[in-house]
Amino acid sequence: MQKWTLLDSKYIIQKPWATLRVDKLQLPNGNIKEEYYVLEYPTWVNMIGITEQQTILFVKQYRHGAGHIMVELPAGVVEVGEDPTDAARRELLEETGYAFDSIEYICELYANPATSGNLTYTYLLQGGKKVKDQELDEGEDIEVVEMSIEEAKQFLFDNKIGQALHTSALFYTLQKMGLL
Repeated sequence: MQKWTLLDSKYIIQKPWATLRVDKLQLPNGNIKEEYYVLEYPTWVNMIGITEQQTILFVKQYRHGAGHIMVELPAGVVEVGEDPTDAARRELLEETGYAFDSIEYICELYANPATSGNLTYTYLLQGGKKVKDQELDEGEDIEVVEMSIEEAKQFLFDNKIGQALHTSALFYTLQKMGLL
């Protein structure tokens, strides 16, 4: 198995939340792909935050791409130059108002490696305490939802988490914790 050779690359659109480029590629068999479209996204973090009361924090928000209000894990973008661990703590504090005693790396996943190259890091944070109000971005409207670990497992098994990376993150975390 060999990598494809990049012959040319052009940006079609470069916006903060929508960057699309088209690449011209040569495959190992010599064939040329004139147009291969790639979406560029920043690095993301997903967090499983477990409070001192042993509840897992979720967030409820409208997701326009799907057209649904969804219950998901807290998540966010890693700023340029920011360590993903620091981003996980920052994003969880901003979205929920909770600070945590410990943080543990769980995994990293690609959203869709066929068309994008960004990574999503998952972290388990434990010992959460409510320390302040949410600090939401201008475009965010987020409700914090707490579930017991058993409720969260049932929510997961009932296929009620519509975000695939969040489902994977929760499965990996529960497995690492010996809860599956």
